[in-house]
Parts: sequence; C-alpha cells; structure tokens
Amino acid sequence: MINDILEMFSYSFMVRAIIAGLLISLCASLIGVSLVLRRNSMIGDGLSHVGFGSFAIAAILGFSPIEFAIPVVIIVSFLILRLTDNSKIHGDSMIALISSSSLAIGTFLVSITGINTDINNYLFGSILSISSKDLILSVILSIIIVLLYTFSYNKIFALTFDEKFAKSIGINTNLYNMIFASLCSVVVVLGMRLMGSLLISSLIIFPTLSSMQIFKKFKSVVISSVIVSLISFIFGITISYLNATPTGATIVIVNLVIFIMFKLLSCFVVSKR
Repeated sequence: MINDILEMFSYSFMVRAIIAGLLISLCASLIGVSLVLRRNSMIGDGLSHVGFGSFAIAAILGFSPIEFAIPVVIIVSFLILRLTDNSKIHGDSMIALISSSSLAIGTFLVSITGINTDINNYLFGSILSISSKDLILSVILSIIIVLLYTFSYNKIFALTFDEKFAKSIGINTNLYNMIFASLCSVVVVLGMRLMGSLLISSLIIFPTLSSMQIFKKFKSVVISSVIVSLISFIFGITISYLNATPTGATIVIVNLVIFIMFKLLSCFVVSKR
C-alpha cells in the first residue's frame, strides 16, 4: 500500500491535482465558514452551475475555461447581490433561478453544437483535466484569496454576524460584500476542474458544518474547517487513486464520514455533561 501511495506521486497529473486540490480545499474552507453562518450556503452551488454554463461557452468559443469563467461568475455573483437587495425575489429563489438556468443553457449548448467535450468532466470533475497552466493559475489565485481573507478577517467577521452593526462602525459593507462574493466565485471556478459543478459546494459546506458540531467560536471553527478540509482531501484523493473511484465523489464521502464522526462526538460530549 505504501508503494502504491508513493507511486501516486510519480504521475505528473496526480501531483498537479494534489497541489491544486490542497489549495482549493484551504480556500473553500475559509470562505465556507462565513457562507454557512450567514445562511448563504447555496450560493456556492448556484455559482458552480453558472461556472458550468461558462465552461460550456468557453469550450464552444475555444477559450480557456477557467480564465473565461472567473470573470463571468464574479459578475453573476455581483448581480445576485444587487438583485436580492433591490428585488422582490428572495435570495434563495434568485440563486435557484440563475443556477438552474445556467445549467440548462450549458447542457443545451453542448448538445446542439456537438463539441468534443465530456459533459461528465464538467459535472463531476476530473483530475486529468488539470493542466500545468491551470495549476499555476490556481496557485496564484489561491495565494491572493488567502491574503485577502487574512487582511479582511475582522471585516468579514463583523459582516458574518451583524451586517448592520458593521455598517454602523464605518465598514464599507458593499465593498466587502463584493470582495467576499469575488473570493467565493474564484474558489468555485477553481474547484470545478477537480470536483465538478455538482460537487464543488461540498468543499465549502461540509468542513464548516463538521467543525460547528464541536467548536463554537468563530476562529476555532475557521481553523478546524481548514484542518478538516485538508484531511478530507488527502484521504479522499488517496482512496480514489488506490481504488479507482471518482475523485470528487470520494472526497465528498470522506467529508460525510467526518461530519458523522463529529456529530456523534458532539452528542457524546453533551451526554457526559
């Protein structure tokens, strides 16, 4: 088994997937804490469907999928924020409207154009689809996300729990909401190459939900989410390689197992009090 694991690192596509996956898992766990606590978990799922439509259009036009999808998804995330603030349509309804429409448009365009694209790679991800160019872009953008999150930590903390209070103490809530929406968009698009549009939201939601079963303080949940996310990815991609199972699905199952373990542990701790 050890030899098989060591062999895994002899393949360049696996090394690219591991590096990109670790960075994406780190960024997704950071973004996920605020999304879950603000009850905006489904925005990641909605943006991933927009990313799917963007990937399909990029494939048809011959553009680089990630470079094309990132600005499109960011614009849509701004649009969602704008419309939910100034529209009679509630946030969850707006996300459902945009996500289902984007998924339908992407599927429709792929089918009628007959481009040589495996739609399953877009829906469920593929470690073979991560190129050296994608890896470099993932590293650069992940570093930017971590730096922006670190320097905006106090602002994000305030926005997460009380946006009105944050505004009253002089925080430009509109600006930081846009920054946060941009970070979420970039994480979703980067993660789609590995996890696919249907599974990427799990990287955002699961680590936070697991951590919240044990920890109650914001900082503790953030740290725990990062650790859980990285461990889930490492175990998931290793199990996937050793057993030839779908990478994205395996990572999600590992996250699910960890969530159940944390839930049982929290119940045990409560019963002992």
